Amino acid sequence: MVNDYWLAPPEISTPDFIICGAMKSGTTSLHSMLNQHPDVFIPEKEIHFFDRDNIIQHPDFNTFYKRQWHSHQSNYSQKNAGESLKQQAKRYWQWYGQQFVGASKGQVIGEDSTTYLASPLVAKRIALQTKPIKLVIMLRQPSLRAYSQYWHLVRSGLMPHRFEDYLQLNPHNILNRSLYTSQIEQYLKYVPEKNIHFVIFEEFIADKVNVLKGVCLHIGIDYDKLPSSATQLHENAATYPTYYSLQLLKNRLFPQAGNNRYKQHFNGTISNQIAPYKNFYRLINGIHRKINPLTAKKPQKIQQTTKQFLDHFFIDELEGLNELIGRNVLSLWFD
Repeated sequence: MVNDYWLAPPEISTPDFIICGAMKSGTTSLHSMLNQHPDVFIPEKEIHFFDRDNIIQHPDFNTFYKRQWHSHQSNYSQKNAGESLKQQAKRYWQWYGQQFVGASKGQVIGEDSTTYLASPLVAKRIALQTKPIKLVIMLRQPSLRAYSQYWHLVRSGLMPHRFEDYLQLNPHNILNRSLYTSQIEQYLKYVPEKNIHFVIFEEFIADKVNVLKGVCLHIGIDYDKLPSSATQLHENAATYPTYYSLQLLKNRLFPQAGNNRYKQHFNGTISNQIAPYKNFYRLINGIHRKINPLTAKKPQKIQQTTKQFLDHFFIDELEGLNELIGRNVLSLWFD
């Protein structure tokens, strides 16, 4: 889409701040804590607006059925098929503006989308907006972040392989979102450094109060208005399948039965043209979950030899990160 179409129309409200990743770095917990603040409005779910056309980050935003691609974006239907780019952009922006209609006057508006950091064009699109948008970027030890993402894919029904096998088959998919240096360089090309605040996951876990104070100062709200219980919240506490091997088998046999929440993200329903598949996969998921329920038990830890292997890779890939963010995180993450 032409860049001009990524500039919000004057009548559309855009957020004051965005929590933009990285995935599995505490973004959901930070979202929930800020949501307790009386001066903050933030939609319940991730928005994924500025990278909605990135098929690498969002392969399940579209479905290929009967030799045609069917979009699940922003109330798409066959009646929209012939619309111009300008008309399409207007419809998408209207959808985006609707996500913030619940905000009260005077509230700071936010959103969070964990794929934004890894989507190269997002920084440029955010920087196009007339109103400056503050960004909060959360980073986590890269090898452990990748391992946590792997387990997210397993329990979502999207991962049929063991971790080490997948690293050999498709390393890019599981490691890409930990390539922070190149991603942050892209953001600093377009967004002023003063508008970006970095949160380190390990520091967030160790001292939520001081980290939250820094975030509140950055987005312009009074930390003291947060209820004391806010720092005790831990959203997105992970659950895991009771039988790991059985989960992988189901994921391999029925890959299309994976988590379809993004297909419902933009318009609340899956296209009627693929409804028969929806009902079949809902049945498969229901039967499987009865046999193999999710539990609060912790998964097996990453194999030490695998972590060492990945750490060695990331030490080279993340060269220069300390200088970019003004923090000595590499010493924190790597022995």
